[in-house]
Amino acid sequence: MIVAVLAFGLAGLLIGSFLNVVAWRLPRGESLLHPGSACPGCRTPIKPYDNVPVVSWLLLRGRCRHCGVRISGRYPAVEFTTAALYIAVALGRDGVLDIALGLLLVTVLVPIALIDLDRRIIPNAITLPAAVAAVAAAAAIDIDFVPEQLIAGLAAGGFFLLAAVLHPRGMGMGDVKLAGVLGLYLGRAVAPAIFVALIAGVLVGALVIARKGAAEGRKTAVPFGPFLALGGVVALFVGEMLVDGYLERF
Repeated sequence: MIVAVLAFGLAGLLIGSFLNVVAWRLPRGESLLHPGSACPGCRTPIKPYDNVPVVSWLLLRGRCRHCGVRISGRYPAVEFTTAALYIAVALGRDGVLDIALGLLLVTVLVPIALIDLDRRIIPNAITLPAAVAAVAAAAAIDIDFVPEQLIAGLAAGGFFLLAAVLHPRGMGMGDVKLAGVLGLYLGRAVAPAIFVALIAGVLVGALVIARKGAAEGRKTAVPFGPFLALGGVVALFVGEMLVDGYLERF
């Protein structure tokens, strides 16, 4: 178990480092592979020994070795968070398909949340391959899950599509596609994912209005992708339990 946790944690650190690259380069139309990482200040290529996830940032105290410019703490935070999510999936999910879908989902949600926060977009270049990967994984490992995931994906995507049509300024098509992707990965557990996302969005919106006032607060654009990502992570670990509890009660 210890070896498995270490292996998943190490994999999460490495994948998290790559997801930082994805979140920065993908929305700018840059290659994800070339050139290698470089200092944002002096543009000096970063040596492999200065590019070890989390560790290098701590040893260099968050600064470039050459010019001393500060390197954002977001990079090690993303690496650490991805590693923590990978370990949580390994420990908290049962079965090959559950673990596979869990790892794929958190890998997708991390860059989506970052890109939506930075650029107010959810790229098709992430959501479309993610959708294909979800169905392909289920078809290869447990084809009996495919009908549930397709129904959940259509239901979640359809719900948000209706919201986007009725209130286009409040919901984008990227959110619609992401909701559908969540359905493909979570199945019926997508319901609590959407519930958590909506509650979190309302709470943050209320805080923005309280801080800026009603008039200015309502004009403030708040990306919904991060809330969907939060809901997806919560549902990944407790969604089935919430659905079962609800069905047993009612």
